[in-house]
Amino acid sequence: MAHLETDILLVGGGIMSATLGTLFHALDPSLTITMVEQLADVALESSDALNNAGTGHAGYCELNYTPQADDGRIGIQRALNINAAFEVSLQYWAHLVETGALPSPNRFMTKTPHLSFVWGEKNIAFLRQRVAQLKQHHLFADMQYSETPEQLQAWMPLMMANRHHGESLAASYIGHGADIDFGALTRYMVRYMQSSPSFTLLKQTKVSNLTKVKNRAKDNTWHVHLQDLQTKHKQTVKAKFVFLGAGGGALPLLQKANIDESKGYGGFPVSGQWLICHNEAVIAQHYAKVYGKAAVGAPPMSVPHLDTRVINGKRALLFGPFAGFTTKFLKGGSKLDLAKSLKMNNLKAMISVGRHNMDLTKYLIKETKQTHAQRMNALRDFLPDANANDWTLENAGQRVQIIKNSEEKWGKLEFGTEIVAAKDGTLAALLGASPGASVSVQAMLDVLQRCFKDRVAEADWQHKLKAAIPSYGESLVDNAELLKQIRQHTHQTLGLM
Repeated sequence: MAHLETDILLVGGGIMSATLGTLFHALDPSLTITMVEQLADVALESSDALNNAGTGHAGYCELNYTPQADDGRIGIQRALNINAAFEVSLQYWAHLVETGALPSPNRFMTKTPHLSFVWGEKNIAFLRQRVAQLKQHHLFADMQYSETPEQLQAWMPLMMANRHHGESLAASYIGHGADIDFGALTRYMVRYMQSSPSFTLLKQTKVSNLTKVKNRAKDNTWHVHLQDLQTKHKQTVKAKFVFLGAGGGALPLLQKANIDESKGYGGFPVSGQWLICHNEAVIAQHYAKVYGKAAVGAPPMSVPHLDTRVINGKRALLFGPFAGFTTKFLKGGSKLDLAKSLKMNNLKAMISVGRHNMDLTKYLIKETKQTHAQRMNALRDFLPDANANDWTLENAGQRVQIIKNSEEKWGKLEFGTEIVAAKDGTLAALLGASPGASVSVQAMLDVLQRCFKDRVAEADWQHKLKAAIPSYGESLVDNAELLKQIRQHTHQTLGLM
């Protein structure tokens, strides 16, 4: 059996692993980095363009990031935090463009307005209050709001065509939003790393197991067992640090790692589907990302949106996603994934979440049984003139939401992303979903801080991190002047002006 040694092992060839890999490469070029991907190429699962929203989640249009409490108050802190984290991503991508690590930004990013769109007096009152609160903060100072048909017509002409006269509508608008092809971005990052002799990419290779080895020199390394899915050849990689960034595949691998910090974690898989327009004349009339309010009981990833996308350089128009229920953790996974994830340490949490979220499960199952006509009816809330013959249904990505232990109900279901790291800093995993890719840089900075704390504190790493991310170590939520300087530079570099 062949043996390979590496300083850094990245499991999964998505945006998270690619981001962490490029950070390591810049911080210490002497580090050997190995990326393992079980599919035929990188970025074919969660990072692939059709498998995520591509929105550049910034809190501009996603109404679920500003929840309304029972007393009517709207919380904006999560939107502020996500927006600031997205600005960190923009800084890093701009740096990679300027240093030649990434190509021209128009190869993976397109300036696209972000709108929230609602109808009905209650929802309009919510949006009006949301905008009023957000506009008071420097991160959202550019947000506009309107209830007038003339302005809405200017912002989203296709959606306003043949509307009922007198219909109560409202929208908010940010002109410097982004559409991001995360698949393309990931592939460019990996291609850049491949130019270095210290980087190795193993495709069509599956991680079958990973075990911690403690030797007398106190050099705790991981023995990670790999299998080439084509040749069936097996080998073991000895890695000083392992990152599990395999999307829905991260939880099963984290359970195999069996670190104390992984105890109690489970997963709730959610699938998705898009309606995709094939009428070029329709596609040409809409240029925006327009988000509505999620249906009661829907998971956050199911916020309906009519979405201009640029995928592999070609403009597209998508509506959805329509959520569904599945027991697979990956699009190409096994129907046994959910059952296999049940362990003694997470059984109570999984049972509790299942019991307390029956409405969600019923909603997801109901979604899978929708007809094309029913999905078209949902689209017509956004696009009254939508023709069923112009739209076809295609599968989106899999998401595995986090389940964890809770004293209150034994277990709770969480929507978002979370890093689980071993206390000795030798392994980290990223669990969860949205906002995911958009905040990948901040998430991977958190991995560095938790697992390489001493090195991050070194002057050399501090200097390099500050060069790549000018706001590093400071809060864009608190520092309005710093945000102004940074936005001016990054938006100009990335074509978002």
